[in-house]
Amino acid sequence: MLVHDLVFQGKASDVAFHTVSPITYECFQQEYRNYRNYFHQQGIRPGQNIGLFSRNSAEYVYCYMALSSLGAVVVPLNFQLTGREISYIVKDSEMTHLISMETLDLDVEVKQLIIADFAAAITDKSCEPAPDYTDITENTPCVIIYTSGTTGNPKGAILTHGNLVSNVAAFRAALPPTSSSDNILCVLPMYHCFAWTCAVLYPLSVGASITILEAFSPKETISAIKEKQVSVVFGVPPMYNYLSRIGEAEDLRSVRVFVSGGAALPQKVAASFQQKYGTPILEGYGLSEASPVVALNPSHKTKFCSIGRALPGLNVRVVNSRGEALPPGEVGELTVQGPSVMQGYYNLPLETSRALRNGWLHTGDLAYQDIDGYFFIVDRLKDMIIINGENVYPREIEELLYAFPGIVEAAVIGKPDTLRGEAVCAYIALEEGAVFDRKAIRDYLQPLLAAYKMPRDIVQVDALPKNKTGKIMKRLLREQVVAGTSATQTG
Repeated sequence: MLVHDLVFQGKASDVAFHTVSPITYECFQQEYRNYRNYFHQQGIRPGQNIGLFSRNSAEYVYCYMALSSLGAVVVPLNFQLTGREISYIVKDSEMTHLISMETLDLDVEVKQLIIADFAAAITDKSCEPAPDYTDITENTPCVIIYTSGTTGNPKGAILTHGNLVSNVAAFRAALPPTSSSDNILCVLPMYHCFAWTCAVLYPLSVGASITILEAFSPKETISAIKEKQVSVVFGVPPMYNYLSRIGEAEDLRSVRVFVSGGAALPQKVAASFQQKYGTPILEGYGLSEASPVVALNPSHKTKFCSIGRALPGLNVRVVNSRGEALPPGEVGELTVQGPSVMQGYYNLPLETSRALRNGWLHTGDLAYQDIDGYFFIVDRLKDMIIINGENVYPREIEELLYAFPGIVEAAVIGKPDTLRGEAVCAYIALEEGAVFDRKAIRDYLQPLLAAYKMPRDIVQVDALPKNKTGKIMKRLLREQVVAGTSATQTG
């Protein structure tokens, strides 16, 4: 099966998308044909890299599927990027066309097709039918996903049709049975692989409905879940943090499955959410280079702070610096092998060889596995703090900070120290009405942490910087430290 074949898995009369008005699978399939005919008329051909810059919408799905069926390679763009950042990706990906929700002012030349200009105009009679490309196979590239670029320029991970479809099938096998009667919430941005695979391709694969929201707003999201009777929710930790604080139990009663990804789910958030709504959050793990889902907690037995077990068909192991598998309980780098692992990075053979070694994708995440086969992410390899030769894992300290009364967000980074190499610096955000008391926090941490792990600085901020998927941007905090402009400490 190819990615665009998922368009035809639903019954014609069933609802494919809940937007302002319901859109049936029959309508979806017709729009898909109209879009592919239009794009072919515009000169889009197999092997071309085509940018897609849009907020969540049914039109986004039409565009993606139509491009896929023409053998083109979709390059999703984060709509928060600046013109300079978009120009870099346009040039790096050798993009021939850019499909956008508005005309973009860029530093490079690329043919722009504006969705608002053509979406309402095209019909089944406005363009000649595009040919069927029978040479598209599971090994044909389908998408180039540019990583967030936390270090250096972003890299484009090439994913094939087979990568994406195999990941959807494995994910479907790992979750409780899902049917066409389900209604899945898509509130995370479609340009991100977590949302695209789990909240779009996954429901389409079983002919289910998708409730599309343009962006996350707590009250609007709760309202949509209640009104549309959403049954499956994919979210990120900050989203569940909001819902656990402002919602009521009956608000989410229609939902039978909650899945969290994109960033580590703090135990305090998971426990508070389950206490209020009576349903556990299934934490999972993935990365763009693996299409993206690698592991997920089973619904019948979740473990706090665990990313769960490997998806069916994937080999996942923890290795040391020599690539040797480590026994349960020992921390090493998480590696992945299987059909959802990327082809490589676009035009970056050296970076590809570093990431894909001896048939394994090296994730850059430190983890361990317990005797039950559950994996636990300790931290990012690059986020690990080294103090006098001792490894300090920020997540250990962050979990303790989240458990302190009044703290709703926490991030720990290392800052340069001339004597010890690095020192621990903690950033926290407080709930409304809470008073910052640095001494009380230190007194709380003192008996729980070795002396070298204790934060030298505890900085209060209004909110921690996050990307659209809810991941805290520690890079920005480090840049503030380097620039000497970290937030003013109070209390």
